[in-house]
Amino acid sequence: MTVRSAPGKVILFGEHAVVYGKPALAVPVNAVKAQAEVTEQADAASGTVRIEAPDAGIDLWLHEMPGDDPLAMAVRLVFAEIGRKPPAALHIRVESDIPLASGMGSSAAVSVAVLRALAAHLGHELPPERASALAFEVEKLHHGTPSGIDNTVVAYEQPVYFIPGSAPRILNVTAAFTLMIGDTGETSATREVVAAVRERWNADPTSMEPVFSEIGSLTDRALRLIEHGEASSLGPLMDRNQALLKKIDVSSTGLERLINAAKQAGALGAKLSGAGRGGVMIALVTPDSSAAVEAALRDAGAVRTIRTEVGA
Repeated sequence: MTVRSAPGKVILFGEHAVVYGKPALAVPVNAVKAQAEVTEQADAASGTVRIEAPDAGIDLWLHEMPGDDPLAMAVRLVFAEIGRKPPAALHIRVESDIPLASGMGSSAAVSVAVLRALAAHLGHELPPERASALAFEVEKLHHGTPSGIDNTVVAYEQPVYFIPGSAPRILNVTAAFTLMIGDTGETSATREVVAAVRERWNADPTSMEPVFSEIGSLTDRALRLIEHGEASSLGPLMDRNQALLKKIDVSSTGLERLINAAKQAGALGAKLSGAGRGGVMIALVTPDSSAAVEAALRDAGAVRTIRTEVGA
């Protein structure tokens, strides 16, 4: 048996703007994970692969799955990467406790877990850059025109500063800080939200470009604060980033309710994370405010809260 996992993620700064070449900051969330388990299946023909994903209601043989199925694509990418198929029949089982369609990188984590587990079972450990590159190909099936940040932070499992087309920069988090994640319970369709923002940009780039540029500037300021041990000063930048995301119409009533609840309970700053129009929000908390913010999020309707330490 070979088992590999991959964490969830949240974007600290830069969602949507990153699609237009601006920087973004993202961090792994190790409290939730996707896991892939590969075993040999003695009662099947050599070289065949059974893929089981109970959460998605999938239990099929690879040859039965369409070419554009993300799990099937991940398996085929591994075979192409290492240049051979398995000598025995394999059973791949995938499980995940990352909220689906929430902005926490569920699809990227599942892809990275499958890629790593299958490659390792065949004697080939994938380095982070290759796991990320292969997962990016699968992300295109899920999201159409992804920025690449999800697969990057999930594959490297470290906080990253990311600009499309450039090598990721691993953040030097000199002082750990805490985020409280609140899940609205409303699914967020990344492909649809990104397409809606693209439509707005095509219709009026003159008004959209300054928004993306300011988000990029906020991201760069946040990078400097984090690397200088001043993450406690991120709050106002998060609030401003949220205002800009609201301006391009990617927030939602549920997100605003949780963000406001977190702020009123003592969070230093709060914003949506990911595509928006549902999904999750994040709040910067202190040891003194953490419990109060979590309780406030629950009272405001969060279906799930997750506390994560960045740089611990």
